[in-house]
Amino acid sequence: MPRTIVVTSALPYANGPIHIGHLVEYVQTDIWIRFQRMCGHRCFYFCADDTHGTPIMISARTAGIRPEQLIEQVHQEHTADFDRFFVRFDNYYTTHSPENRAFSELIFHRLNQAGSIVKRDVEQTYCEKDQMSLPDRYVRGTCPRCGTPDQYGDSCEVCGATYRTTDLVQPRCAVCGTAPVFRLSEHYFFQLSDYEQPLRDLIAAGYTQKSVANKLEEWFSAGLKDWDISRDGPYFGFKIPGEESKYFYVWLDAPIGYMASAKNYCDRHGLDFDDLWNNPANELYHFIGKDIMYFHALFFPAILFGSGFKTANKLFVHGFLTINGEKMSKSRGTFIRASTYAQHLDPEFLRYYYASKLTDLVEDIDLGLADFIGKTNGDLVGKYANLASRSGPMLTRQLEGRLGTLDDEGRQLVLRLAGAREQIRRDYEGLDYAAVVRTISALADDANRYVEQKQPWTTIKTDRERTRTTLTAVLNAVRLLTIYLKPILPQFAQKVEKFLKVEELRFADVETTLEDRPIGVFERLFERIDEEQVTAMVEESKENQAPKPPAPAPAPAEPFKPECTIDDFAKIDLRVAQVISAERVTGADKLLRLVLDVGGVQKNVMAGIATAYQPETLVGKTVVFFANLKPRQMKFGLSEGMILAAGSGGKDIFMLSVDPGAKPGQKIS
Repeated sequence: MPRTIVVTSALPYANGPIHIGHLVEYVQTDIWIRFQRMCGHRCFYFCADDTHGTPIMISARTAGIRPEQLIEQVHQEHTADFDRFFVRFDNYYTTHSPENRAFSELIFHRLNQAGSIVKRDVEQTYCEKDQMSLPDRYVRGTCPRCGTPDQYGDSCEVCGATYRTTDLVQPRCAVCGTAPVFRLSEHYFFQLSDYEQPLRDLIAAGYTQKSVANKLEEWFSAGLKDWDISRDGPYFGFKIPGEESKYFYVWLDAPIGYMASAKNYCDRHGLDFDDLWNNPANELYHFIGKDIMYFHALFFPAILFGSGFKTANKLFVHGFLTINGEKMSKSRGTFIRASTYAQHLDPEFLRYYYASKLTDLVEDIDLGLADFIGKTNGDLVGKYANLASRSGPMLTRQLEGRLGTLDDEGRQLVLRLAGAREQIRRDYEGLDYAAVVRTISALADDANRYVEQKQPWTTIKTDRERTRTTLTAVLNAVRLLTIYLKPILPQFAQKVEKFLKVEELRFADVETTLEDRPIGVFERLFERIDEEQVTAMVEESKENQAPKPPAPAPAPAEPFKPECTIDDFAKIDLRVAQVISAERVTGADKLLRLVLDVGGVQKNVMAGIATAYQPETLVGKTVVFFANLKPRQMKFGLSEGMILAAGSGGKDIFMLSVDPGAKPGQKIS
């Protein structure tokens, strides 16, 4: 039965760009949303920029613009970054909105009426030069425990100590460097402990993963603290009703921004917000990182309890991103902006890699750059794209671009792939994308083995209809794999849909097959990653790039090999050969497997030209073949000769040209 599902992701702060660490969450959420829609469910995905607070105010002041201008600029940048990575929100809004102001005031009023808001005096740091109260993170000084200088006002990054700003040794304003003073100010507090039992009941009902529930129990045991929900002006945010210079703390109105984004969408599309958000029949889920568990597992649901709004069905919490086993680092070039990544690499590569690592556990995932290259080239290029590229073009060019019917063996292949549907659906639903990827990868291996056994590049010369039957099974396998991969790789799926001339694929399509119908023109699906691309991305991401060193002096030429005579050279038998088929060699970045026609004799050759030539462009070409080179048994198969080419390597490899009129087998003198 179709479900109505409302989903949110944590709001990115409008004080900086989206980086690939942020993208873990948005890709995770987007995959889940796309999966649910492919299953026929009605889904809404809401998010917004988190736009309030002292950091925004200070950044705007430094840039010489108003905060409203700053957040508008950042909003455009964030929107572009999400678009690059195919993260599709139904509404990507802003917390600096009339809807958010209205909800914040309404919730505050209801909490106040319920007796959950109290006032008390607070001692806080104040910069007399900048004439502003300083948040903890805008006070720097020496750690009172370990003596490390230049630490934040609430915690030490060296020894891990937490403390009050008043405990910091030699504190100073992080903006201007002057010593702050301490002032008393009356603040509003939300009494979180009023809602301890409803919160305990919520968590006991499965609101979070078990490891999160265990962490929450520590906070319960320590006692729930009242939450300061106000800030003194100057401050960029919403004024508290009835106050002249007091504002709602950003952590009050930020999560309310989910509701504001939904309200804005509903108003623009003629929907009832109250029915969408509060209807018990509808499902509501929040995706967040583990660093904001306290706010989303305790504070936000508590204010919803107190103000009469529905809480989420579940909170999905994920871990952080590390790169090569370490925290993201600007100095090492691993603090990579989304826009920088997209300039160098296909965004779908990152979506796939994250999916291969993500489970429902609250664990950090590691982006190992070497592993990233290997998995992308091995899976996306070597398995999925290769399966399509070795079947589609052959059907189009040599079999009128028309599918035939499945035989028993082909139907068994299709049934094996279709049989994995329910397991894949369960794993998607449970956020175990790593299991999804493992299953799909194994299915792709099965399909590629089928191709190797059937060898359509050989049967096309003797039995066209048998080949058509084989390719029909292969392209049905491609279609099934694409259905399973579509939530992860939407652009890849769109290309396959166009190539196969089918409507937008859904999970229900697993039950059908494609037979006796035309297909379209094949379009390349992926390009392999070069290590140089990743290196360039990392170099561009380094915070303080050192001047490039001067180019090294040219190395001396290598010494010549021992002399040979004209008689030695005369032993070489060079022949004209025509390429019958060409394909990539799984597990070998530089090799193509060529089948050559040498005047009626077929030869298999492993050619190291994959970095310069796409296999489908070689079929039908005539090449120079070193015919009497002793065959060599390689790791990837027997190579029965060599084609001649020249160049410095990489993309600079050029096969020697042959007169187009030359016949295969003709001797070259």
